[in-house]
Amino acid sequence: MVYPRRLASFLFSIAIAVVASWLAADVFLSDGFDPLDVVRILLLATTSAWIAWGASLGLQGVLSHKRSDTATREPLRAEKIAVAIPVYNEDPAAVMARVMAMAQSVHAAGEGSRFEFVVLSDTRNDEIATQERFWLQQLRRDGPQDVQFFYRRRDQNTGKKAGNIAEFLRASGGRYEFLIILDADSLMEGETMIEMARRMEADPSVGLLQTLPKIVHARSWFGRAIQFSASFHSPYFARGLAVMQGRTGPFWGHNAIVRTRAFAESCGLPVLTGKPPFGGHILSHDYVEAAMLARKGWTVRVDPDLEGSYEEGPDNIIDFAKRDRRWCQGNLQHGRLIGVPSLKAWSRFTLAQGIMAYLASPLWLIFLIASILAPMLAPPPNYFPVPHMPAIFPTPETAQAVTLLVGIFGLLIGPKLVIALHSMVTGTSRAFAGPGAVLLSTVVEIIWSSVLAPITLMFQSRSVMQVLLGTDGGWPSANRDADDIGMRESWAASWWIMLTGIALLFGSAQFEPNLFYWFLPVAMPLIGAPAIISWSSTRRSGMRAAQSGLFLTEAELAPSDVIRAYETNFAHWQNAGTPQPQDGVAPAEAGEVAV
Repeated sequence: MVYPRRLASFLFSIAIAVVASWLAADVFLSDGFDPLDVVRILLLATTSAWIAWGASLGLQGVLSHKRSDTATREPLRAEKIAVAIPVYNEDPAAVMARVMAMAQSVHAAGEGSRFEFVVLSDTRNDEIATQERFWLQQLRRDGPQDVQFFYRRRDQNTGKKAGNIAEFLRASGGRYEFLIILDADSLMEGETMIEMARRMEADPSVGLLQTLPKIVHARSWFGRAIQFSASFHSPYFARGLAVMQGRTGPFWGHNAIVRTRAFAESCGLPVLTGKPPFGGHILSHDYVEAAMLARKGWTVRVDPDLEGSYEEGPDNIIDFAKRDRRWCQGNLQHGRLIGVPSLKAWSRFTLAQGIMAYLASPLWLIFLIASILAPMLAPPPNYFPVPHMPAIFPTPETAQAVTLLVGIFGLLIGPKLVIALHSMVTGTSRAFAGPGAVLLSTVVEIIWSSVLAPITLMFQSRSVMQVLLGTDGGWPSANRDADDIGMRESWAASWWIMLTGIALLFGSAQFEPNLFYWFLPVAMPLIGAPAIISWSSTRRSGMRAAQSGLFLTEAELAPSDVIRAYETNFAHWQNAGTPQPQDGVAPAEAGEVAV
């Protein structure tokens, strides 16, 4: 079923690009031929095909059924399974409270003795590192006695997260048949971990099994909108992705299990020649590791039916843009890897998709700018193209322009509406507070995404430009507990976006008045960016959304055991204050192990 699905999606995307080009040619060439019009048509065809491809994944997911054939109740055979939690300047109490919750969960499932949790610290701040050891000591004191906990801090964080995992595998990988890779903000039910290991044992060809993490603990309007989309829409897109990619699936860097031997033998990452941003250590290592596993013949699979996998996300647009900047650099870096020998064709296509995910924004921006410049560069109208014949006056192709705009917008929102209707028919909407709440949340999320899209376009376009100009974005630590963004901070981060919106409106009014009203939906969010960024980051906006029944999720309405355990552990430790070393153990040594 993989190849027919791929072919159908390719044909759908190509058909959309052809129709968009035809409509655009009618509109752009109505006043005569101009080379810039050809550029605009090509840009529109490319971006339309990209949007159509994304829409096809959602529609494929609606048409696909959840994978139930992969579930197994066979007894677990693996003697030891490592759970690796790489950390980098994180809140130690929150990290260890999550580890405690997961340890309690595997203990409750009766398999605690098989799991060993390993906190791999790349923290550069000595004070935070000291706290990590303190909280590890608390974890070992209060956690289940049949679960083992280890800690290691590297002197140098060579290779960032990928280098941290690689060093752990070289030192201790032989001890474990499977390795579950998490992030500092990851949570996973014990039963989910056990089931992942069972599925790996049931199919010896699987080298990596990826879950679909759902976002939890969002507090702002911005965070809650992403949380709803990740919980409600993403499973459908993930199912579409699963049937499309087959044995050459994705790796998102966390909340996944790998066969330790396969990963160690296949995924040694090179250091690229030259300086960052295109040289040096590979930043978006997960896509590359998935491709390297597939190159060695291992199956890389995503099972969207695996529940109980969670993570946290940014609560404001600024922190989201900072994280996105790092991903942008990592994905564009893949341009040097597409031609690596022996990669599977689909792996190369996946790398290309990752690059296009960021190039799409500057392409749209160039299209908007070209639309303003086109009338200035257009040739003078020729009302007598055929000698001795009556004059031919150019006609505005309004119908084609409206059809083109509606078609593109339909590709963006259509899959979300189809998913909402599907959930209402099948009854899955009940877990999200019912059909009415789902429909309202979907409509509001579509409106919000439309407002947010131009702002995201500007941040991503700037990121692409910075990378192409040779600027290294580095590896900033995540700010998982950001407070509200005030207007001063928001203005400092987005004044240039507001000026761009003003310039677009002024340019369209000055040089192409017919475009002025068409540009309003894009320019107005840009002009309002400082206010939008500030308001959507506030806890009050998130509370208002929840009180209005917006963006409610299953994990929020009926939290799983591991979520409740984490919240209880974290609250208890916060109230207890900083633990002190006991039994003569020095703070620098508490709970540490050489791994």
